[in-house]
Amino acid sequence: MTYKINRGINLNAIWLLIILNLTVFLATTIYTPLIFMLGLQPATFLSRPWTLVTNLFVHGSLWHIFANMFTLYFFGNYLTRLIGERNFLIIYFLGGLLGNILYIFLAPSFSIGIGASGAIFALGGAMAVMKPNLRVFVFPIPAPIPLWVAVIGGFLILSFLPQVAWQAHLGGLLSGLTAGYFFKRRRH
Repeated sequence: MTYKINRGINLNAIWLLIILNLTVFLATTIYTPLIFMLGLQPATFLSRPWTLVTNLFVHGSLWHIFANMFTLYFFGNYLTRLIGERNFLIIYFLGGLLGNILYIFLAPSFSIGIGASGAIFALGGAMAVMKPNLRVFVFPIPAPIPLWVAVIGGFLILSFLPQVAWQAHLGGLLSGLTAGYFFKRRRH
């Protein structure tokens, strides 16, 4: 599905997500209190339930948004060709939501979870099941490695970094692995 914007510019769901993420990033850079209004905090979730979704569009640094949008672009394009745009969006948002639910239950009460990483790990998990031996380049490794190694290795490495919401990554990855299994079985 593409969305036509005036003067013949066509955008697909991936580009719309990237534009939305970049717009929110710029807004939170200009007005930082937005991070606290849109970010997911387990202690305040019941009074601010919208943050279960809005936090997926908030990023804390240039590196954070670059890494997520770069990965969204490449995983999203490949996965969309495999299962279609509608199913891509289902995996993306379910992965983000499940990641956020795990974050609510497993993260410290007053921490703030932001970013699309849970949704991105859902895409990676689905692809790792559907195309496990697809060879990918991961900086700084100079040779291609199997996709499943890149996804699981990336999860393990990122999970040990300070101030990383490993709970959201885990929830996204688990939902993506499950979705990948479902779609792989449907294709055979």
